[in-house]
Amino acid sequence: MYKYRIGASFTFSFLRNPDSTYHTQNWKTKVQSPSSGVKDSKQVKMSNEAPTIPLLTPYKMGNFNLSHRVVLAPLTRQRSYGNVPQSHAILYYSQRTSKGGLLISEATGVSDTAQGYPDTPGIWTKEQVEAWKPIVDAVHAKGGVFLCQIWHAGRVSNTGYQPNGQAPISSTDKPLSPRISSNGIDVAQFSPPRRLRTDEIPLIVNDFRLAARNAIEAGFDGVEIHGAHGYLIDQFLKDKVNDRTDNYGGSLENRSRFALEIVEAVANEIGAERVGIRLSPFADYSEAGDSNPKPLGLYLAESLNKYDIAYCHMVEPRMKTVAEKVECPHSLQPMRKAFKNTFLVAGGYDREDGNKAIVENRADLVVYGRIFLANPDLPRRFELNGPLNKYNRETFYTSDPVIGYTDYPFLEATT
Repeated sequence: MYKYRIGASFTFSFLRNPDSTYHTQNWKTKVQSPSSGVKDSKQVKMSNEAPTIPLLTPYKMGNFNLSHRVVLAPLTRQRSYGNVPQSHAILYYSQRTSKGGLLISEATGVSDTAQGYPDTPGIWTKEQVEAWKPIVDAVHAKGGVFLCQIWHAGRVSNTGYQPNGQAPISSTDKPLSPRISSNGIDVAQFSPPRRLRTDEIPLIVNDFRLAARNAIEAGFDGVEIHGAHGYLIDQFLKDKVNDRTDNYGGSLENRSRFALEIVEAVANEIGAERVGIRLSPFADYSEAGDSNPKPLGLYLAESLNKYDIAYCHMVEPRMKTVAEKVECPHSLQPMRKAFKNTFLVAGGYDREDGNKAIVENRADLVVYGRIFLANPDLPRRFELNGPLNKYNRETFYTSDPVIGYTDYPFLEATT
């Protein structure tokens, strides 16, 4: 018998029988699969090596058979010199790969206007596509599922990152205030953006489409469209930024139009079953907040069903900024209920909180960032309830190809 206890309210006991089916004694929770409806956990088939905690139960996401529900978050690391992925990323991603595990790449620019930080990768040139191939191959060699997060920074940029020193593009021409940069030391300066003309917007949609095509050419299993955290898509979605008067501004439907046109174009290009999107309706990253975030999140979740994409990945309302976790009365539950396919959640989760999210059917998969960065064998540590390495924020965004990148120890090396 295997027992797992989570907090004070949940106790799970699993008995293994000869046909490798786990029967539960105390766990009456249902496990939801979008492809097969709701199943009692007694019916979940597992191998002899199967884990015994909710986060480590198998899950079928469309065509992808995942062995567990612990997902590597898209994490900007700023080690792709000249916007080209480097060979040290092979080790970094392969370290964090487990058989049947889902990984989402760091934010990857869709065009030469998409950049906003030093040394972030792109996928708009042949050189970039070729550079991604051995990284993707390394993940696949260990049995992982790898998605490329495609991204445009919009006004979170300055002329130094733009072709020919031009102004960054956005939904607006409202400038972004200077702020402490991601390294916690320097002050990031943002150039006043240029408001995209209505007739230019289809060109940006096309950049996302081509980036998705390139991701498939590079070997990725699919893409995640970055629609969160104050970047270009979010600059259209949020009413505190979007001050347009055309068909892409004003009403909720208009502000969502750009995001949904990108979803449609990308799904048509590579297949909806290969597409996910990340959204943060409640967040106020880079001065991109919304006056009424719940209806925004709900409208997007409902609208995405039309395209039948693989998943929707939402950031918890408690994460108002990148590092600020706050008490919040809001919940992602209405969006979870509205979206019919796989639902991913992210934002300040630990082992116990993640297990509760699965047990309470608040999510299908749980996305981990900082603690996965610092613990490349995170699913294994969760299985054993092992100690976690502490992350070092000072090395999150440095350019060193080893320190703070591939030198975090595995559990076996610390015991």
